[in-house]
Amino acid sequence: MASETTLSSSSEAMRSAGVAEARSALPAESRAVKMVREVFESGRPLSYIRSSEEQRVARVLTDAGTKLLASGPMPVWTWSLTEGMRKANRPVEGPQTPRAVLDFIIAHPDAAIFHLKDFHEPLRESAEIRRRVRDLYDACRDRQKFVVISSAVRFIPEEIERSIVFLELRPPDFLELLDYLRDEIREARAQIAAGDSEAVLHQFARALQGLTLDEAGYAIRRALAFNRHLGSESLPALLEEKKLLINRSGVIEYIPVTTELGEVGGLETLKRWLTQRRKLFQMRDSLTEEIMPKGILMMGIPGCGKSLSVKAIASHFQLPLYRVDMIEIFSGRHGKPEGVFVETCRTMEEMAPAVLWFDEIEMGITSSESGGEQGRMFAFFLTWMQEKARGLFVAATANRIDLLPAEMIRKGRFDEVFFVDLPLASEQIEIFKIHLNRRAVDPAGFDLQQLTQFTNGWTGAEIEQCVISAVTQARLEDRQVTEQDLISIAVKLVPLSRTMKEQISHIRAWAFERAVRASPGR
Repeated sequence: MASETTLSSSSEAMRSAGVAEARSALPAESRAVKMVREVFESGRPLSYIRSSEEQRVARVLTDAGTKLLASGPMPVWTWSLTEGMRKANRPVEGPQTPRAVLDFIIAHPDAAIFHLKDFHEPLRESAEIRRRVRDLYDACRDRQKFVVISSAVRFIPEEIERSIVFLELRPPDFLELLDYLRDEIREARAQIAAGDSEAVLHQFARALQGLTLDEAGYAIRRALAFNRHLGSESLPALLEEKKLLINRSGVIEYIPVTTELGEVGGLETLKRWLTQRRKLFQMRDSLTEEIMPKGILMMGIPGCGKSLSVKAIASHFQLPLYRVDMIEIFSGRHGKPEGVFVETCRTMEEMAPAVLWFDEIEMGITSSESGGEQGRMFAFFLTWMQEKARGLFVAATANRIDLLPAEMIRKGRFDEVFFVDLPLASEQIEIFKIHLNRRAVDPAGFDLQQLTQFTNGWTGAEIEQCVISAVTQARLEDRQVTEQDLISIAVKLVPLSRTMKEQISHIRAWAFERAVRASPGR
């Protein structure tokens, strides 16, 4: 048997999510405790939990043990090669060697949970220990004695593989983080800011999702160093620590977002769709799976606002944004790409609600027809897209859209497939205004309609660079930007649509009947 199992750029978004969580009913126990308790209740005497969080495993076992006996909590014994036998975290006279601890458990007359740390090494090295574990299985079965081996690595000898249940301890869920947060604050003797303290706790627990308990502890202590009176103003410090922990993996990157939907020029059809789906996404807990927003695929010409739109989506939905680096996954520095990709997708499910960004998805996930590792990754991705956790919105972007297989763009994988084309003249004017305003230049003094005569076929990125170059030139000469600055730069610029005319024509022809136009009037 195996069990597989946010942070927001806006404190206001975190506050709203926390209040909503505080008002909702919570389950009686965390996912990890429920998983372990159900294994014990099934009567399985041997379990193997893979996790590097030994203290968390001990905590889960203790919580599960409180629900097994009507007479009271079941005692938890702990053994390690360096510290010997302990009970309730206190040293006791008892066995020290691996063989002796197995003999002790077999002879123990009462119900109990026995937590053996790093016992995979004795199993690996000794045939005698493997034989004694088989004896242990028969001695503990149906006697309310449960033996749990915990280790950061998996090693289960073939001799006992059918007798032991393997559990994968996924990152803690919301409830487990909430309980841990209460304990940490109590031990630190910190205070919750006045007001709805439960809502503040829920904000913090939601922000910590995706971290281990140890990592969550570091983030909490960073927030406490910022302010001993924890409140919404402490969230940025906590989120900054989470950002460091997430980015450390090298595969998942946390992207701070401040881009509002209004800062994206044009693309009104896309914006309208997002505004409608935002309401559905906020109602996700009450929606059926079939109408729950899953994500979108944006494909089209480079430099026309696909990446900017992804950032705006996260801001508009008031969700954190994470980007999966497919280059790092295929680098081999983090293990076999196939396994790293699967683990990355499952890790992201622990961070929901969130927006997950696959940039240039066609470069990393190809058709199953290619076979091999990439083909298996593609097959996994298609299944995962339909079965992933509720609340994880996938935003994928692609430039070389002809590389995308039909299975990727068919309905059901993504909610919609949008084609982002070169901006129309009216959209170019809007983009000019956005970039001029961003650089404290009043666009009212410019005849932007006339300027579009020089920018036919330009991308949004080229318009931005034109504005940046004009502002730079004016600053060097210590004067205000003029319309002539923009024109003089525009007449010298050769747009991408001219240098790559054949490729862009091919992209347009390919997308004509395969995608919805992100801009109206095409």
